[in-house]
Amino acid sequence: MHIKISIKEQKLHVYRDDNEWVKSFVISTAEKGAGQNKGSFCTPLGQHIVRAKIGKGAPVFSEFVARRLTGKIWNPSMPEADSKKDWILTRILWLSGLEVGFNRLGNQDTMQRFIYIHGTNDLVNLGKPTSHGCIRMDNYDIIDLFDQIHVGDHVLISEI
Repeated sequence: MHIKISIKEQKLHVYRDDNEWVKSFVISTAEKGAGQNKGSFCTPLGQHIVRAKIGKGAPVFSEFVARRLTGKIWNPSMPEADSKKDWILTRILWLSGLEVGFNRLGNQDTMQRFIYIHGTNDLVNLGKPTSHGCIRMDNYDIIDLFDQIHVGDHVLISEI
């Protein structure tokens, strides 16, 4: 399997290795657009792989901090301060760039920037670029994607 992420469409497309389309999901990429630099809060472009899959079997809406389960479960009736927080929920697919000098190593390293595909609490803004750099998904969609792909599968992020 491999993934193509379109910043323009705000969609994540899943393909089999023979390039046959499998499924598409609505996502949210960075509010600040595309970019590779550390601290930019942009979504990095180019060729990546899934470096790690984190959260297998965790309950839907489980919170992660620093890639670890906190024991908290998000729900929409939480106090406003908690509901406005940028939660990383349900599953994490940690990305690593493949293009040295562009999205790997130095000041442009996707993995060192902790760029993930993950579930979100900001469901109303899916389809709009509102993230801090990561690729946000509906929590049930990230479970579906997580179960289909493997560590090492390719991910292409493009502006078109």
